[in-house]
Amino acid sequence: MTSLFNRTAWGRIRLTGADRVRFLHNQTTNNIEQLSTGQSCHTVFVTSTGRTIDLATVYAFADALLVVVSPGMTQQLYDWMDRYIFFSDKVTLTNESTQTFMFTLIGDDAPHILKQLSDLDINNPPFTHQTLSLPQLTAPITIAAGGAELGLAGYTILGSQPDAATLEKQLVAAGATVNSQADWEALRLQQGRPAPGAELTDEDNPLEAGLWDSVSFEKGCYIGQETIARLNTYKGVKKRLWGLQLQASLPAEVKLTDITITADGNKVGRVTSLNASHDFALGYVRTKAGGEGLNVLIEGAHGAVSAKTVAVPFIHHEYYTA
Repeated sequence: MTSLFNRTAWGRIRLTGADRVRFLHNQTTNNIEQLSTGQSCHTVFVTSTGRTIDLATVYAFADALLVVVSPGMTQQLYDWMDRYIFFSDKVTLTNESTQTFMFTLIGDDAPHILKQLSDLDINNPPFTHQTLSLPQLTAPITIAAGGAELGLAGYTILGSQPDAATLEKQLVAAGATVNSQADWEALRLQQGRPAPGAELTDEDNPLEAGLWDSVSFEKGCYIGQETIARLNTYKGVKKRLWGLQLQASLPAEVKLTDITITADGNKVGRVTSLNASHDFALGYVRTKAGGEGLNVLIEGAHGAVSAKTVAVPFIHHEYYTA
């Protein structure tokens, strides 16, 4: 089965102007200057002290950069970037979230489904994209390969809002099954993609969140760079994000703020997200307490439930670069 997710609620901010690449390169953690037209990458917006704001995806076009941000983060990050544009900078920001749509297809049959809509070769490597025209659509669409948003096989499709309903019908007719936002959230937790307000807060940094692939240690100065570089140089990551496989479900009424992660009678972390069945979670665990396979307790007013830390596919934990 191939699942179709409507992700139009995610923000889309377009950067144009001769200085757009240099500007975004200096604002976020990844090496934007290495992107060629048709390539994309993940990058993290961080504070001046290296704390996480949001994980974004950047698409490079011949004349623009498109930055996709998490739901509810569009205005905050638009204002954040706008604040750092100086008079001499040749950069223009455009919030095109309401003028465009964004779909994601996930599943092994996704290439077959898209092949029914177009004769063009769309089996491109991950973190690449191409723009093409389809019958019955009024404007070209961009298809990004590789399912990079969750680390699963699939594609993300961006286009003009008036074409959204037509394309959705075409995808469903070709075999895709429409899924809900709750289904997306379940996959997010299963894969371990960190989200703002949960795993990405002003208490956390990108290395703790396992976003090493979204951080360049080769580039020059950017907002928060000094703190992140120091964490790497001096091996300062004090906690890491893990999946938590619970041996029993927590009560339905439990609140994240009321539970803690303990080991050997000591608090060692916090739960950041909990799935609908309350038997799997994401959470930060102190590095000194242990890593993958650590036996812990999820404790609260309900009592204690045994759990084990497990690796999740979207993130990984390096142990510092050379």
